[in-house]
Amino acid sequence: MKKHLQLLIFFVLFNCIESNTQVVSNSLSSTYSISFKNAVHHEAIVNATFTNLKVDKVEFRMSRSSPGRYALHEFAKNVYAVKVTDSKGKVLKTTRSNPYSWQVKGHDGTIKVSYTLFANHGDGTYAQIDETHAHLNIPATFMYVPSLKNDEIEVTFNVREDLNWKVATQLKHIEGNTYYAKDLQYFMDSPIEISNHSIRSFNVDGQTINFVLHHNGTEADFDEYFEKVKKIVLQQKAVFGELPDYDYGAYYFLACYLANVDVDGMEHRNSTILTTTRSLAKGGMAGNIGTVSHEFFHCWNVERIRPQSLEPFNFEATNISGELWFAEGFTSYYTSLIMCRVGLISHQDYVNGLTRTFNYVWNSPARQFFNPIEMSYQAPFVDAARSVDPNNRNNTFISYYSYGSVLGLALDLSLRENDLNLDNYMKLVWNTFGKNEKPYNIQDLHSRLNMYAGQEFGDHFFNSYIYKSNMPDMKRLFNNVGISLTQDKSKVTFGASIQDNIIVDNPRINSSAYNSRLEKGDKLLQVESFTLNNLVSINQILNKYKPKDRITIVYERYGNTRETTVTLQENLSYTISLFEASDLELDEKKRTNRNAWLNIKE
Repeated sequence: MKKHLQLLIFFVLFNCIESNTQVVSNSLSSTYSISFKNAVHHEAIVNATFTNLKVDKVEFRMSRSSPGRYALHEFAKNVYAVKVTDSKGKVLKTTRSNPYSWQVKGHDGTIKVSYTLFANHGDGTYAQIDETHAHLNIPATFMYVPSLKNDEIEVTFNVREDLNWKVATQLKHIEGNTYYAKDLQYFMDSPIEISNHSIRSFNVDGQTINFVLHHNGTEADFDEYFEKVKKIVLQQKAVFGELPDYDYGAYYFLACYLANVDVDGMEHRNSTILTTTRSLAKGGMAGNIGTVSHEFFHCWNVERIRPQSLEPFNFEATNISGELWFAEGFTSYYTSLIMCRVGLISHQDYVNGLTRTFNYVWNSPARQFFNPIEMSYQAPFVDAARSVDPNNRNNTFISYYSYGSVLGLALDLSLRENDLNLDNYMKLVWNTFGKNEKPYNIQDLHSRLNMYAGQEFGDHFFNSYIYKSNMPDMKRLFNNVGISLTQDKSKVTFGASIQDNIIVDNPRINSSAYNSRLEKGDKLLQVESFTLNNLVSINQILNKYKPKDRITIVYERYGNTRETTVTLQENLSYTISLFEASDLELDEKKRTNRNAWLNIKE
């Protein structure tokens, strides 16, 4: 009897393994089909069937947020012609208790929902449908039933065969144009590019890296570009020592380099969206590769080295995360560093590229208000968020991308001063949290730095630069790798952005313009005896003066002419350059240190 029971169990398990569709269907509760007959007018028709409904009153809704973006995006605004029936076709009346969802009662355990979707914004957050492609971000496209979030999902794309469309996505392929997701979190995190695209692939340690490209260029352009992509992939792998285990053994770059899309990049678990209007033939060969570098680094840092604050991702509100200086900022630091290491940009170009971000962070008055953690908390207000009222963010906010990038630079050079490096710290974080997909918090990052570099080093870095807003001695740190950090304080700065002689942003706190009570919207008419016009700008005139000079400015505000006295301040902007470019001697130790930092990692 025992032997027969064992055989029976084996037979059942064997058949379950052999019949993949049978296993999927047992817990399949959400199925979708989407069609694009009216693509020319940016519309799709979506049909959804939701089964296994256990309660009489059921809610279905559109998402209000999207993975990888940290602000609210009201996707419900672009759906209409919503109709609901039960499994037998009986029409069910819907009610609305909020703008984002619908409720129905009186179903028979199943509801069938159909609606029209309007979509015409091709980027990493929204969807775009036209006769060039169906570029779909799931939260912007498909309704869902929250109570079914843990159940399996299937979706069928009724592609435009007349346009030679084909499907590219990280979703698991079932058959034909039908794909599968194990649950709502994975479904929402899986963008789709449906178009007449090209694809290049290469194998890395038994996994496939795919680059899907929808563009108007040549196949030769794509071949050349893909060689650059391969260098990025392999060098980033060298940082962590291995690729992540992609869920279905493959990773997809989904790139649209077309005139009708917006510029964006958006990471996902096993794929990334890359959109830009810049073609490979017209600057994209060099100009687009930075986004490739940034987004691919995310398949370690943020997708698997995952902040606890983003787990699970909330589709009905926003997650607040204090770790974005690390998740986004350290990724930004590695974006250009990796390109330098593989020779896509020179040492000189890399160092020159640090200058703008460094000055933005270092000289911002915002550090007196928020530390990097608190800057990260601002993401719901700045990450493609929309508002109509003015704000003072140029005085109170530093992008966590930029702030974190400068912190990554500072930490790397500080570690290298002690014969350590950021690569090995990142590898430690990967092996501790990312590889095992154990979400981390800020204290975890702190404790791992203590483990790697010693408690004194780790405590000093976090207590000074993360929990507070101080900055290290970057002049010394740069000097160790043969890079000079200088200022020319003989020049003056005004402290306000000016276009056509109009102040277009809030003057920087405690700047010359701010202290003289000038304000956004003021039109500058005259500086001393110089009348400003299309040929004479204030910057041309300011070059004639030196710090502490007092000048009279005549300006117009609300139709009235006014006058103020401005005391000019010294320009505190930094210049970052290689020793060789500054006629400084580069000794062998500094050269060795720089090469270890900027050259390819084997």
